[in-house]
Amino acid sequence: MSSIREVARLAGVSVATVSRTLKKPDVVSPKTRERVLAAVDKADYHPNRTAIQFRAQKTQSLVVLVPTIANTFYARVISGIQQAAQRFGYAVLLCHTQGDEQVEARYAALVSARQADGVIQLRAHDPFPATATSQRWPMVNACEVLDDPPCPSIRLDNRTAAREMTEHLIALGHRHIAMIKGPRRSPLTRDRADGYRDALARAGITHNPSWIQPGDFTPQSGYAGARALIERTDRPTALFCESDEMAIGALHYLKHAGLRVPHDISLAGFDDIEFARYCDPPLTTISQPAEAFGEAAVEMLIATIDGQEIDTSHRTMPHRLLIRASTGPVG
Repeated sequence: MSSIREVARLAGVSVATVSRTLKKPDVVSPKTRERVLAAVDKADYHPNRTAIQFRAQKTQSLVVLVPTIANTFYARVISGIQQAAQRFGYAVLLCHTQGDEQVEARYAALVSARQADGVIQLRAHDPFPATATSQRWPMVNACEVLDDPPCPSIRLDNRTAAREMTEHLIALGHRHIAMIKGPRRSPLTRDRADGYRDALARAGITHNPSWIQPGDFTPQSGYAGARALIERTDRPTALFCESDEMAIGALHYLKHAGLRVPHDISLAGFDDIEFARYCDPPLTTISQPAEAFGEAAVEMLIATIDGQEIDTSHRTMPHRLLIRASTGPVG
C-alpha cells in the first residue's frame, strides 16, 4: 500500500502540502492541487479518512435534499454538487425526499448528530426545527428558495426571466398568451407567474386568469394543461410553460391535436434542459446554469462550515433567453 510520502515524491511537494491538499483543497493553488491529485491517482493512495475526520472533527460529508431525482434540471444541479464536493474532498449523501418534510427532517438530523457537516436543500423548506432554542446548523438553500431564508441561498431571478420570455412572445405579436404553472406551493412558480403578469400589464394586455393552467413540472402535466387550453373556444396563440419538461409534454399534445408549432401556436419553456434543443422544433426557453447552482452551493456551504466570511449570503445566478424555432409571429 502506498504512503503519503510516496504521493509527495511523485508530486514534487512536501508531505504537508499533500495533507493540506487532501484536507482543504481550496487553500492550495489549482496547479499544485492538480499535481497532487494526479500523484494520488498514480500511487493509488487511499488516505485514512477516519483519522482525518477525527483530527478535523468533521465527517467530510454533505447532505443534499432533492425533492425528485426524475427532474432533469435537478439532475444537472446534483452533477455540479458532486463535482465541487469531490474537488473539496467531501462525499455527498443524496437524499431523494419527494418533498416529504418528515423525510427531510430525518436526513437533516444527520448534521446535528455529527454524521454530516452540512445540508444543501433544493426545495423551499427549512428542514431544521424552528424553535427559539434550536441551533442553526450549516445549510444552503438553492434553486427553489425560501422568501426569507435563514441561511445562505443560491437563486435565479425567476420573475425577471419569466417577464422577458413573455415580452418576447408579445414582441412577436401575441396577445392571447397562456401559461402552464408549476406546483402551487413553489415560490419560483409564483415568481414566474408574476413575471408573466408583469409583462402583460406593461403591454396593456388584459390578464385572463383562466389561461393559467396548473402543473407540476412533469411532461404529463404539460400534456394535460395544453389539452385543456386547446379545447377552449378562445384558445391562445402562444403557450409559456414554467419548465421545459412541461413544454415537451405540451408539444406532444399539440402535435397530437394536429397543430403546427410555431405556425399555429408558439411554445416556450424554462430551464434549457438538454432535450430542449433536440425537440421538433427546438424549444425557445430560459437558460439557467444548473451545474453552477450546485457548485456555488457547495462552495458557500463549505465556507459556512469552515467559519469563513463570505462576500454575500445570497447569490443570484444569471439567466439567458434562448430563442429557437418553437416561437414565431402570430398566424
